Amino acid sequence: MRRSTRDRARPTAAYVAAIAMAALAVSCMAPAAAAPGPNPRTVGGPRLAGRGVIVSYRWHRHLRLPDVPASAWVIASANTGKVLAAKDPHGLFPPASTLKVLTAITMLPRLSPGATVLATKQAASVVPNIVGLIPGHRYRVADLFRALLLISANDAAVSLVQASGSFTKGMALLNAEARHLQAYDVVAKQPNGLPAPGQVVSAYDLALIARQALRMPSFMRYDSTLSARFQVRKHHYVPMVNQNYLLTQYRGGIGGKIGWTMRAEATYIGLARRHGQTLIVTILHATPLTEITSAERLLSWGFAMRGRVRPVGVLVPALPAPRPTTRTQPHRSLALGGSLPRGGSTGPWPLVIAGLAVGLIGTAWVVVVRRRRPRPSG
Repeated sequence: MRRSTRDRARPTAAYVAAIAMAALAVSCMAPAAAAPGPNPRTVGGPRLAGRGVIVSYRWHRHLRLPDVPASAWVIASANTGKVLAAKDPHGLFPPASTLKVLTAITMLPRLSPGATVLATKQAASVVPNIVGLIPGHRYRVADLFRALLLISANDAAVSLVQASGSFTKGMALLNAEARHLQAYDVVAKQPNGLPAPGQVVSAYDLALIARQALRMPSFMRYDSTLSARFQVRKHHYVPMVNQNYLLTQYRGGIGGKIGWTMRAEATYIGLARRHGQTLIVTILHATPLTEITSAERLLSWGFAMRGRVRPVGVLVPALPAPRPTTRTQPHRSLALGGSLPRGGSTGPWPLVIAGLAVGLIGTAWVVVVRRRRPRPSG
């Protein structure tokens, strides 16, 4: 019996399957929609989105929070990650020299302390340069880190990031480290924290950076050094005395970093430990010359409030370190030819499926055409 025109136009099962496989291949090869990024103001908990003072006491009778003349601050436990109290923790402010802590924790794992770095004109021309690097002279990495953390040497910061290969590469590493710590408020433009358009941090993110610094013995060793000297050239040394007097004037003080510019005003990171408890305090946009005394008062409050306040948030953990990727050899024998795109997450399967689908479509088309061709009468 001769099939009707309607029957002959109906696609075969093989043809339908081929079309389905082609669609699957296309969907596999299409890039997945990017997942929405985290809202920086809610990292650490929804309460940290507040702009005023945030605290939650367990009982009515409590030690009152000290009055801190600063636009933003955070007091948190490094042991548990609990944020004990805060003021505008995700507010964006210029970092001044507190950004040097991010520079230090980024470059310390990448540079050997005994290696030397050639000072460039760019590093030596920073104003103010502080330690006085001379272009063309070589300086030990360990000495540069001491200058960075003891006397806040702006020229040392530039030399350290340039030791990564270039200034641009070094700054990319700083911002990548901030993202690794989930410090999404950070935008780093200068490794020394000197003014730069769009360069900002938050008190919360400085606490994440400070917690990472606490985990690095090399950082704590440099940061807690009380005095040293820096050899600028032969027979010429610059004495260095640690600017962070929390180390000598506050019981339990173990480290920190001060900062100041006209726009940022006073900024500060303070670290202290008592009876096995380590606290982090960060302060931004404070009245100059009050930053360390304010930090001491917040630290004393934090030690006294152990177990007496409910946490208002948490210092989030760092993201997992990215695994090194192994490059695969191109599969040039594939039907669609050429090497596989590198860096893709789908591997060769979309191309394989697409090749099979093309073959099935061709076969199905031949079958359909042959079935449509009129048979000779006889």
